[in-house]
Amino acid sequence: MSVSTVALLLVGGGLLLYGVILFNRFVKLNALADEAWSGIDVQLKRRHDLVPALVETVKGYAKHEQETLEEVTSLRNTLRDEKNILQREGGEKTLSRDIGKLFALAEAYPDLKADQNFRKLQSDLTSVEDDLQYARRY
Repeated sequence: MSVSTVALLLVGGGLLLYGVILFNRFVKLNALADEAWSGIDVQLKRRHDLVPALVETVKGYAKHEQETLEEVTSLRNTLRDEKNILQREGGEKTLSRDIGKLFALAEAYPDLKADQNFRKLQSDLTSVEDDLQYARRY
């Protein structure tokens, strides 16, 4: 074998090794991206599971706020099955705003603020929102 053949084999082997390393890196990054989306989806599902209990708790205290309660419930049901990421993102922002309205209702109803179930739901929802922010950063 001549020197040029050996050099050509070494260069070819190096390029092949570089290609394998690059491919493995892309596979790893793809898996990390899938894991990140999965984490976000889990937190959104947890939030969606808490919304009906929160609505039911508030419903007993704020009967004349029915429109807000129905809007939150309807939006939650719509978002649960939404597959389009962009539409889901906008809907999730709206849901967050509407959940904030429910918490604002608690200010108008001191009995609701004192309700143990409401306080636990509020705490759980705050925890889910924090986990969701972490998952989005990840």
